[in-house]
Amino acid sequence: MTRHLILGGARSGKSRFAEEQAINQALTCQQTLHYVATATIRDDREMTSRILLHKQRRDTRWTLIEEPLNLASVISNANDTQCVLVDCLTLWLTNALMQNCWDDNKLAFIEAVKHSSASLFFVSNEVGSGIVPMGELSRQFVDEAGWLHQTLAEYCDQVSVVIAGLPLALKPSRQL
Repeated sequence: MTRHLILGGARSGKSRFAEEQAINQALTCQQTLHYVATATIRDDREMTSRILLHKQRRDTRWTLIEEPLNLASVISNANDTQCVLVDCLTLWLTNALMQNCWDDNKLAFIEAVKHSSASLFFVSNEVGSGIVPMGELSRQFVDEAGWLHQTLAEYCDQVSVVIAGLPLALKPSRQL
């Protein structure tokens, strides 16, 4: 069982890296692969295009779970025979903020992660390296993403950042 948080900017290669890591983990531990997509298709051609690119890259080994809000339930229902990749936490955060259910979802999610026996891979956008946004909701989003990443990093064995397709280990695996 492993927990790996993978951060990076838009189009940094973080999802591809996460998928490769999850596949390696699943093969090593003989686990099934589950891809949890938090994005929702609306009347947005650009987002639809992004989602299609992700779908085309994945092969038939993956079981797709589309869950824009209740990640805690997905994680709680996963077991040690499963390798679960969640892509992406910042889209999930956006969904929860827009539905005014962030605090409850965040707490339930962290508890589920702490108690899960599944291998877990989390993809998220690193958004705290820029300027402080002007709008209140934008500032809340950046703050909540930063706090989520810090909290989740505590419970992950590995934390990586991906820049220009190149992963950098911030927190290596524990030696067993």
